[in-house]
Amino acid sequence: MRILLGFIILVFLGSCASRKEIVYFQADSTAINTAFEMQAPKLQAGDILTISVTADDIKVTAPFNQINAYQVGTVQNTNPFIPTYTINNDGFIDFPKIGKIKLSGLTRLEAIEFIREKIKPYIIDPGVNISIQNFRVTVLGEVLRPGTFSIENDRISLLEALSLAGDLTINGVRNNILVVREENGTKNEYRIDLTNRNALNSSVYFLKQNDIIYVEPNGAKIQSSKYTQNTSIFVSIAGLIITIIAVIVK
Repeated sequence: MRILLGFIILVFLGSCASRKEIVYFQADSTAINTAFEMQAPKLQAGDILTISVTADDIKVTAPFNQINAYQVGTVQNTNPFIPTYTINNDGFIDFPKIGKIKLSGLTRLEAIEFIREKIKPYIIDPGVNISIQNFRVTVLGEVLRPGTFSIENDRISLLEALSLAGDLTINGVRNNILVVREENGTKNEYRIDLTNRNALNSSVYFLKQNDIIYVEPNGAKIQSSKYTQNTSIFVSIAGLIITIIAVIVK
């Protein structure tokens, strides 16, 4: 009986996670040099953009800010329609007055400056704003709230995405986070060890549109999934019996 009791204790201790498995970014000598500007996501085919043009004289922006045909009167003035543009398979959009312009391969800021230069012959010192409407990331696996999250701008880190999902559960494997990213029509896989400070230097630390993050379960969670409800009840009863016997033997 004592052998059985000792075996159960060993199994329990063996299932306990160590500090090295749980703590993020453990101290070491790794230099952190992550720069968003070097990893900013590039626009790509299929991206849906809203583009608005501003100027001191709002009238001169009218040709570039298409107006919804259903917006009339005061509605148009108080809630102007911002048109959307979808980058086609060749990387182009068709922009008013300018025509087809290629935006794929540019960052959002590069695209803003590119369009500004195209508009300058028509407007003095124009302002341009671009928003990526379909910028979203998906977080799956051992997190508190898995799901797909829409991002208001193009700057989001892996940590921020995990935070949106409620962070990893205690059963999530922190040293083997999977990021799936589509690049040039090909899905590529990247692995990140969040217990290592070098994760901050990863090429996928800053996420891109449509990235998928997967957190796999640890061994304890996998093992527990094999047990039925009846098994857990049996183990609880057995543990109680062993405790009672151990007390009597004393």
